[in-house]
Amino acid sequence: KSRETANPAADSSPKLAAAKHQDEAASKKKLCVKAAKEHNISEDLNKVLENKVMETVSDLSYVKLSVVEMTCLGDADSEGIVSKSVNSHSDLIPGVYEGGLKIWECTFDLMEYFSEAKIEFTNKTVLDLGCGAGLLGIVALRGDAARVHFQDYNSTVIDEITLPNVVANCISEGRRMGSGKGRKASRPPSKRPRKAEGSPDVLKRCRFFSGEWSQVSQLLLNSNKPCSKYDIILTSETIYNPDYYSALHDTLAQLLDRNGRVYLASKVHYFGVGGGIYLFEKFIEEKNVFRTSMVKTIDQGLQRCIMEIAFKNSC
Repeated sequence: KSRETANPAADSSPKLAAAKHQDEAASKKKLCVKAAKEHNISEDLNKVLENKVMETVSDLSYVKLSVVEMTCLGDADSEGIVSKSVNSHSDLIPGVYEGGLKIWECTFDLMEYFSEAKIEFTNKTVLDLGCGAGLLGIVALRGDAARVHFQDYNSTVIDEITLPNVVANCISEGRRMGSGKGRKASRPPSKRPRKAEGSPDVLKRCRFFSGEWSQVSQLLLNSNKPCSKYDIILTSETIYNPDYYSALHDTLAQLLDRNGRVYLASKVHYFGVGGGIYLFEKFIEEKNVFRTSMVKTIDQGLQRCIMEIAFKNSC
């Protein structure tokens, strides 16, 4: 955060200058708030998959990013995040693009943990928070979750990545939504775009949202469609920036069911951004709303962890 010193020659009142600076900072922050939006699934599922080439990992289909980059370069996407990301050679442009086009490493850690810990999704309401490709939510769908909602900061990510991935996995060659295989059971990329047949009932269990966490929370809580709290909230690599901790904590507190669980996957430390699992754990402890437990640590490469979060005094 920048710090400015009041110029006595320009303003004889340091308090007035400080107040003016606070107002300007608040105004800038207000301008950066990304409004929430719900994205509806097109009745024509082929349109959702149009120009998409699918690859497969962990027995899940996902959009080939290089094809999305080719089709969305320039101003082809409403936010322009694809060209901005490509041109800046960056997977993170704070307040503009928050990395949702890429599948991050900890997503696979969390998927493996679901299998190891036998996490039960049957008849549960699930939120894939900061969903990106939506693989975590798709695994929950395969586990017969009653409802799965997907949220990402960028609307382009929802339209170009998440929605096509969910549709492709729901219509994949007539296979029923069952348990996925291990990560090693990946298949070669599909040679042609996937075509949809029919409208699977499983899609009726899904809703899709873009926007800042605080705005999405308000949209859900104030919606005409009744939305109960979530039994399970899944989130991966969303605590890289400490500036976002307060908004994330408040969102979890507002949307998690009293006896629900959050499963959060993260690197121990994010170099260059400053966040990490232990810093977020300390932040949660200071808030005194949740209890936390480190349920798994992965030591290969950069050390990574999976944290379980629940309300204090919950079952």
